[in-house]
Amino acid sequence: MIELTPKPRTLCECCDTVLRIHPNNIEMGLDRLNLVKSSLNFSLAFPIISVSGTNGKGSVCAILESILSHAGYRVGCYTSPHLLRYNERVRIDQKEAGDDELCEAFKIIEAARVNSNVSLTYFEFGTLAAMELIAKAEVDIAILEVGLGGRLDAVNIFDAECAVLTNIDYDHTEYLGDTREKIGFEKAGIFRSGKTAICSDISPPSSISQHAISIGSELNFIGKHFGYSVKESLWDYWGDSNRHYSLPYPALGNTPHQLRNASACLAALDCVSRTLPVTTNNICQGLLKVQLPGRFQVLPGRPRIIFDVAHNPSAAHILSISLSGMVDYQKTYGVFAALKDKDIDGVVQTIASEIDVWLVAGINSSRGASSDEIVEALENAGVSKANGSILVFPDPVAAYVFAYKQSTINDRICVFGSFYGVGKVMEYLEQEKYG
Repeated sequence: MIELTPKPRTLCECCDTVLRIHPNNIEMGLDRLNLVKSSLNFSLAFPIISVSGTNGKGSVCAILESILSHAGYRVGCYTSPHLLRYNERVRIDQKEAGDDELCEAFKIIEAARVNSNVSLTYFEFGTLAAMELIAKAEVDIAILEVGLGGRLDAVNIFDAECAVLTNIDYDHTEYLGDTREKIGFEKAGIFRSGKTAICSDISPPSSISQHAISIGSELNFIGKHFGYSVKESLWDYWGDSNRHYSLPYPALGNTPHQLRNASACLAALDCVSRTLPVTTNNICQGLLKVQLPGRFQVLPGRPRIIFDVAHNPSAAHILSISLSGMVDYQKTYGVFAALKDKDIDGVVQTIASEIDVWLVAGINSSRGASSDEIVEALENAGVSKANGSILVFPDPVAAYVFAYKQSTINDRICVFGSFYGVGKVMEYLEQEKYG
């Protein structure tokens, strides 16, 4: 067994050690994970809400966490990936897990893994470590974000009292399938027999309903079992068992997709309302104060700086709509980096009309797309390198620094395309701010 926590030891060193022993690759299947879970003897005396979907998972988790916390409940939340610190992935009472806590959890999981004589991926290892901390904290409820798919994702070893599906679109097709029907089936794998599932996709594939029927899960669709209506600067929520009137827009935005996300959250809260009731005031406070860095995050000041981790065509479409709704700007600089397993062509084609100057940066990792690959995708989308609309940089920070120096107070800079690229620029700005 490796020793993960000799003193002195930093969390970065712990994560590097875990990553070295447990590669950051994908192995579909839950048998190995269940063996390790069994040896850990988790005591989970709290309900779980699992959240899957192509986009919107982070928003749903953040809104649920905010509302339940404002209702006075002790909430454990597990999300991925992170932007700046691994600690962001595990939160108790809206506070990130500490370095020492995470390192100790890693040590416990490694001991259980060795005892089970199996291998784990980096994500699987981190998922078990997160639940170790959440269970130890004796929370009232846990919110778990699915990493990839659902049926064979590490999060799915834990039974959800309520499962939430956001939207179903094309991403990770090499693992989930090349049609929405196949992808929908994989993501519906988080449903449980006799439990409620919530779907906020406005045009869901039939495979979701078919799977719910086959296992005996009660599936609620937006527009049929729950939904929202807008009136001036407020909105109303309606569901089969509950209604809330004159709600403020989520702090994450007033776009239709965020209202669908918020509605799905309220439908999920209806599912656990017998044991964890919330008031309309709790909901209002939770919506007003929810925070989620990197999701159309607009920094104060000029030029306008926008962070968004949009990394697939569906997310790029939402980002494009949000950008088009902004006013009082002249030129848009797009700082763009991406992973090579993403639909880069689809992303740039979707958002090309909103970007005046593309500042392309490669990602220095095995999964990162090179700047040449991104330039090729841009030229395929009709963006010409010859007229200065495409500039290439060694990394996202260099691209951002150039954009900031070139821009005026009437311009905007949109940093998007991957958690890695957005995170690197955020880290740079944080270092600049605090020296």
